[in-house]
Amino acid sequence: MQKPLDAIFFDIDDTLFSTTVFADKARRNAVDAMIRAGLKAERKDAMRELEDVIVEFSSNYGSHFDKVLDRLGPQSTAGHNRAVIVAAGVVAYHATKENDLKVWDDVYDTLHWLAAKEKLVRGIISAGITIKQAEKVVRLGILEFITPSAIFFTDQVGFSKPNPKLYRRVLERLSLDPGRCLYVGDNPTHDIDPCNDLGWTTARIRRSGRHAQTEGRTKATYEIRDFLELRALLQRDFQLD
Repeated sequence: MQKPLDAIFFDIDDTLFSTTVFADKARRNAVDAMIRAGLKAERKDAMRELEDVIVEFSSNYGSHFDKVLDRLGPQSTAGHNRAVIVAAGVVAYHATKENDLKVWDDVYDTLHWLAAKEKLVRGIISAGITIKQAEKVVRLGILEFITPSAIFFTDQVGFSKPNPKLYRRVLERLSLDPGRCLYVGDNPTHDIDPCNDLGWTTARIRRSGRHAQTEGRTKATYEIRDFLELRALLQRDFQLD
């Protein structure tokens, strides 16, 4: 029997692209650039300190590279301007975003296909700092496929994952019935459980990322490996042609 579908929403990180792989590459490129700019440290030592700083101060901390230099000590920048070394890391990190921040090919193709379903709301529900998540939407090249009024970032909404009020607020804003909505995400506790609790249909993607092997309280309606499988189930169960 055909299932009704009025809206489909997506998480961003490790759902539309591999945040884990991208972040590792960007950080390594940054450290390499800092060494070329004069940082006196072994790559493995600088990477270890950077990873520790991210864990201790969060990925949203604004001075990762400065803190790494603090930890490595003044000898690590002797004879060089510290600010230039930090700037080299920042520039390399942003250059990696420019060159490598892309959705997987199957994600792009599926979003392009969904964009032709004009009556279907196509949205984003993403946790994180507003400007950072908004930048990802733009850099990933998917903005043209998303319904403009259906983009929600937790900092703007006032509720963060896994608070079910976040997903309830989305429904209220767009006057949607949860039973006619599908959410696609990778995190079982933050994406799948709260949506299941509210009566959404859910699809958990297990392609990559730190949540690929973890489990939540509930099971997703669907489990998929990529967006080719998502498109197939949308055609089969929701009759999207």
